[in-house]
Amino acid sequence: MSDVIRCPWSGTASRMVSYHDDEWGVPVHEDRLLFEFLVLEGAQAGLSWKTILDKRDAYREAFAGFDPARVARFDKRRVAALLTHAGIVRNRLKIESAVSNARAVIDAQREYGSFDALAWAFVGGAPKINRWRRSGDVPASTPESDALSKALKARGFRFVGSTICYAFMQATGMVNDHLVSCFRHRPLANY
Repeated sequence: MSDVIRCPWSGTASRMVSYHDDEWGVPVHEDRLLFEFLVLEGAQAGLSWKTILDKRDAYREAFAGFDPARVARFDKRRVAALLTHAGIVRNRLKIESAVSNARAVIDAQREYGSFDALAWAFVGGAPKINRWRRSGDVPASTPESDALSKALKARGFRFVGSTICYAFMQATGMVNDHLVSCFRHRPLANY
C-alpha cells in the first residue's frame, strides 16, 4: 500500500498508520470508547499523538479498560498509584481529570441517556464532512468544538478546551477531517 495517499500527519510509524487507516474519523457511538478518546486527547495536551498512541495499551490497563463506572470510583490511593505508572503520562492534573471526567460521563448518561447523545448533539447527530485540500486548512478548533468545550466544562469535565474537543471530534468521527486526497475521506464521507 505504499502508493496509498494518506493524511500527512499519519507518518510512517506502523501504529500511527494503523490508527489513521482504521480508527481516526470513524464515527464512534459507544460511551466507553468516547470516554477513552476524551481521556487520551486530554493526556495528549502538550505532547505528540504518537506518544499517547504508544502508551494506549498501558492507559487501557491503568484506567480499567476505560469503563467510566470503574474509573469514577478511583480514590486518592489509586490516583497516587497511577502517578508511579511508567506506562502513562504521570501528570497529576491529567490523571485526576480522567477520574472526574468519568464521573461527569456518568452524570451525562443519567441526564441524556448516554454520553454519546450529549457529545454528538454538537454536530446535529451526524458527522460533519469537511473537504480540506491541505493540512494547513484544517482548523485547530471550530464553533462546534467551542460549544462542546463550554458545555462539557459546565458539566464538570476538565481538560476539555476547544482544541482538545476538536481533536476528540476528529478522532471519533464527529467531523471527517481526512484530506480529500486521502484514501479514507470518501469511504468515511459515505459512512
